Amino acid sequence: MTERGRPRGFDRAEALHRAMEVFWEHGYDGTSIGELTAAMGIRPPSLYAAFGSKEALFREAVALYEEQEGEPTLRAMCDEPTAAAGVEALLRANVLAYTDPDKPTGCMIVLAATTYTPSTAGIRDFLTEQRRSATAAVRDRLARGQASGDVPPGADIDALAAYVSTVQFGMSLQARDGATRDELSAVVDRAMVAVEHLVRPTA
Repeated sequence: MTERGRPRGFDRAEALHRAMEVFWEHGYDGTSIGELTAAMGIRPPSLYAAFGSKEALFREAVALYEEQEGEPTLRAMCDEPTAAAGVEALLRANVLAYTDPDKPTGCMIVLAATTYTPSTAGIRDFLTEQRRSATAAVRDRLARGQASGDVPPGADIDALAAYVSTVQFGMSLQARDGATRDELSAVVDRAMVAVEHLVRPTA
């Protein structure tokens, strides 16, 4: 017997994916329960029964986003033989992801809570930690570059990781504002001039 308000054949994974896309497009505060249930094909009681609350659903949607969208770009960075090549792979993978015509533009982690109210401060803090984790992953790749000798030992990898993340997050906002793939690729070209200069081993 199906739960009240839940259609027969309810696919939780598909419903979560649809919720992720709505949050990605409209942000946490900008998304209503009505918009979520319409996209998910269920009624509010079923949403709460399956996911607990709007916030719990959002957190699951972010985890799904990280798995489907975030991990591939980080893997691109980690798989390259040098730190500079890894940073470039990360940024170029994000350009492709941010401008995919079949998905909302930009990065959900950057765009989903650019504003907040006291009742949604927890969401803001949650996404702040997600962004800090992304910056930490860049720093870890730069540290690996130092250990292997392709990043000079005196390089300020904390500042460089923050710079890379600033470029990355800024491109997300530009993509949402309508920047094209070619325009964002040109941003990466300029950013890599700075990165390659900063990681060039000293003679």
